[in-house]
Amino acid sequence: MTPKTLTAALMALGLTSGVALAESHASTGNPMVGGAAMFPTMNIVENAVNSADHTTLVAAVQHAGLVDTLAGDGPFTVFAPTNDAFAALPAGSVEALLEPQNMGRLREILTCHVVATNALSDAIMGMIADDSGAHDVQTVGGCVLTARMQDGMITLTDQQNRTATVTVADVVQSNGVIHVIDTVLLPGA
Repeated sequence: MTPKTLTAALMALGLTSGVALAESHASTGNPMVGGAAMFPTMNIVENAVNSADHTTLVAAVQHAGLVDTLAGDGPFTVFAPTNDAFAALPAGSVEALLEPQNMGRLREILTCHVVATNALSDAIMGMIADDSGAHDVQTVGGCVLTARMQDGMITLTDQQNRTATVTVADVVQSNGVIHVIDTVLLPGA
């Protein structure tokens, strides 16, 4: 899938959602993400398509065939990397992952951002405290992330020693929660 095709697919997804993007944080009870209101009555996919900061993630999820899974009952906790996080990967990485022969690797990377539970930030912080400052998190993709607190913020370190910071926490969904992160997490080498 070319970047132009991905853009067209994203536009189609955004147009079909039919969500009024101007609804305020106060009326949804959720933080705004990517300039869009996030609705706790909508699922992870329905909300993610409206975030201008997550177009690459949405396109990758669609390309990998994971839309139905993430729109399912859950519960899921999704650590959602921004477009800037994907852009920070080495040049050509995203395009290479979209090649048909790399579909398994794309799914593996995407599922390293998903935990099969509904974990709000206060629960994550509690687990970190209970485990003396570092709590291992098992993802549905088989990755082990290490959650820590740094300067009052939750961080996640992957098996390649890459660290992501949660920049927007507790975006409640009908089937779980999204935490926005600033780095793409990767499986072990």
